[in-house]
Amino acid sequence: MYQGAAARLCGEAIDPPRRYTHVHRHHHPTDHEPLGRERNRPPARRPRVRRGPHALERRRRPAPRRGGEPRTARDVAAAVRSARRAGLRIAAQSTGHNAGPLAEQDLSDVMIIRTGALNEVTIDPELGIARVGAGSIWDPVVAAAGEHGLAALHGSSPDVGVAGYSLGGGLGWYARKLGLQANNLTAVVMVTPDGDLVRADEHENGDLFWALRGGGGNFGVVTALEFRLHPIESAYAGWLVWDVTRAHDVLRGYEEWAAGAPDEVSTSFRILNVPPLPEVPEPFRGRSLAVIDGAVLGSDEYGADVLQALRALRPEMDTFGRMPAPALARLHMDPEGPTPAVGTSTVLGRLGEAGIETFVEAAGVGPQSGLIMAELRQLGGAVGRPAIGGGALSHIEGDYVFMSVGIAATPELAAASHTATHGLLAALEPWSTGRNYLNFAESRVEAGTAFDTDQLDLLRAVRAAYDPDEVMVANHRLS
Repeated sequence: MYQGAAARLCGEAIDPPRRYTHVHRHHHPTDHEPLGRERNRPPARRPRVRRGPHALERRRRPAPRRGGEPRTARDVAAAVRSARRAGLRIAAQSTGHNAGPLAEQDLSDVMIIRTGALNEVTIDPELGIARVGAGSIWDPVVAAAGEHGLAALHGSSPDVGVAGYSLGGGLGWYARKLGLQANNLTAVVMVTPDGDLVRADEHENGDLFWALRGGGGNFGVVTALEFRLHPIESAYAGWLVWDVTRAHDVLRGYEEWAAGAPDEVSTSFRILNVPPLPEVPEPFRGRSLAVIDGAVLGSDEYGADVLQALRALRPEMDTFGRMPAPALARLHMDPEGPTPAVGTSTVLGRLGEAGIETFVEAAGVGPQSGLIMAELRQLGGAVGRPAIGGGALSHIEGDYVFMSVGIAATPELAAASHTATHGLLAALEPWSTGRNYLNFAESRVEAGTAFDTDQLDLLRAVRAAYDPDEVMVANHRLS
């Protein structure tokens, strides 16, 4: 039985996906009725607010108001109206992944509405469309689509929320061929700051539909999304691994290869500083590694031809092979479940020899530094070309999205990781384009750094139309 690249790498089986709700072409009337206010329905119950990974920082700040955890879109609308009557601002949260930018803000007058219970997954194999609740994570969506030989444009972690990932862009293993996930959205159902349930697509509320695809949570509380699926049953995918002492040569070869790589391949280059933990496989325990992972859409022969130049760099381990599409959700081997971490991110242009030397020297510092990972996510292809009708974030200009991650399990580790990740970001500043990919921003940044001036002006105009009182508190707010 196939056990994936992670299994071939670590010699262990991948756990089966968790339970999910899977309905074929089923109608959810509470989510499809977009207009009107239900004024006679009581406000949603207000259960305990779940703490996120930045709990240490939150203790130094006023706590947010106890928000509701609604089960239907109408419950969300009731919670929004309740918050408005109480004079509170509103923040939506589905999974709590990447909660740092929200936790850095003043939440003393904010109601957090948890949408995690809105986790329905509906696959229409005839139309090639998925409809998911705003609380769903990628794992059940990928599994349900895979049963029909279809694939979603998921990211590198199976337990990231679909809503936040999609509204912020969505850069995954098929992106250089099929674009960003935001460009593949076909409809969004949302509760406005006034408590109205609306549908936004190319026919209704087109200005809002444009803004939501990249503009994040600045406009209301999303309750459901619809998006295109693609006929992908498998890909040629895996890892290439070297010791970090080879990182300079490997990154030089990778940059030369990436500049001419076909759209069918999407990859990342990482330096991993692997901690000396007993659960880590012996060959990698306590080592620093250079890793290229990714996926090629096409036959095994085509994939082998695409990777020929990288394999010529003689990796010590090569796991590339035929992989079922659902397994790609765990290809990157991102940790699942809550993980206390800090990180930095920016968009980079071509590094050249000086940039490569800087990256390798600053990133390959060993696990004792607190820096666990430094990554260059490959751009170009369809990601670099404006998607016609693709929304506010139609493409990302640049060569790489850079991100770094350090563990913050204790205050001491958090301090060391902060120093390491921010030091690496500062070292790479000469190669930064000045742009940010907001989904990778672990700290609050100005949302305008993700958009051109004209796009930013339009986003602000849409926000002024739907949220003139600036009630919504997003991770990265449009100011």
